[in-house]
Amino acid sequence: MLSRLAVIIRGLLLAAAVGLPLTAGAASVENVRLGQHGERTRIVLDISEPVDFQVFSLADPYRIVVDLPEMAWNASSASFQVRAGAISGLRFGLFKPGNSRLVLDASSPVLVDKAFLLAPNDGGGHRFVIDLVPTDRESFLASLRPPASAPAETPSAQAAAATASPPAPIPVAAPAVPMPGSKPKHAKDARRVVVLDPGHGGVDPGTVALSGRFEKHLVLSYALEVRRQLQARGGYTVIMTRETDVFLPLRERVRIAHEAAADLFISIHADSIADRGIRGGAVYTLSEKGSDAEADALAARENKSDLIAGVSLDKHDEEVVSILIELAQRETMNYSVRFANGLVPQLLRHQVPLRANPHRFGAFAVLKAPDVPSVLVELGYLTNKTDERFLLSDQARGAVARAIAAAVDKYFADLES
Repeated sequence: MLSRLAVIIRGLLLAAAVGLPLTAGAASVENVRLGQHGERTRIVLDISEPVDFQVFSLADPYRIVVDLPEMAWNASSASFQVRAGAISGLRFGLFKPGNSRLVLDASSPVLVDKAFLLAPNDGGGHRFVIDLVPTDRESFLASLRPPASAPAETPSAQAAAATASPPAPIPVAAPAVPMPGSKPKHAKDARRVVVLDPGHGGVDPGTVALSGRFEKHLVLSYALEVRRQLQARGGYTVIMTRETDVFLPLRERVRIAHEAAADLFISIHADSIADRGIRGGAVYTLSEKGSDAEADALAARENKSDLIAGVSLDKHDEEVVSILIELAQRETMNYSVRFANGLVPQLLRHQVPLRANPHRFGAFAVLKAPDVPSVLVELGYLTNKTDERFLLSDQARGAVARAIAAAVDKYFADLES
């Protein structure tokens, strides 16, 4: 059986199945090797050319993060192993335009002993090397403190800096907390603003299907088709939170909807579940209490997107989420429910398979814009063979897009009547 990492890498090679390009860049990762040498864990990236890099650590859970220029991932799954020493997982992808990110999950505290570049030697190419050594929690937490000076600009100087003290992470700008607004606009001459949010992206692949395909690619293809359907109808300004394979923090998705003064926010995902016999989609709206244990578990998984991509979950993030929860207006939530109640019958009318009781509730962080009616559409289960086969078809993509567009039309028509 393929390891999970091998499946993920194979998924990159199959991305073209949904018509989406892989990340391209001047440099590329050609191979990855993990090894254990005594207490030392070594990770080696074979790369096409020397690159600048920045290494830092994150706690709870323990992660080592490497920021690199935007690079293509050409590595084959043949030589991979998932675990070595304290390393229990590895992810690579676009973190933001111009910046790729490697995230290493650690099962116990480790320190970056060395991080350096090796020039070609004995017929080999360029290599980027990280050596990790075990440590205690106290020393690990002490290593999180930013260095006194800025990171070096050259690879050799960066290597020395990473050896002595891991540099501070590339910051993700924190948006202003959106304040609640009035109920949706009803002016008949106004173009309605609809924000489409393909889930996951970049270093966060989302669900990995049985065949190795990534949720992040699948849902982007669906969102693009929904945009096409809405634009063909006219009367809408359609904004995408992402149009490429790039990572977006959850609160950035909320900020985009708020700053656009969106009339409607639709987040599109595909699910996974241990029971591979379960299939069918669902529509979720915000509630701090999930409709069932499965909804709670799904919300918990989706809300870990930032953690997966190596974003620091500091107290500021917790405060923002807390404020958003407190400000979520009952009126906005009612409009969200109203749209969801109209979307479910449209999906059924277009022969999209749904779960029993398909309108569900959960504490999804991405739905917490207090002034924008928001829903999260789970297309189905990529862990179910029948669902996966259906969702990868042009027929399904068109049916879902037509259903969402028809529901959007009816929602706004009802508001104006």
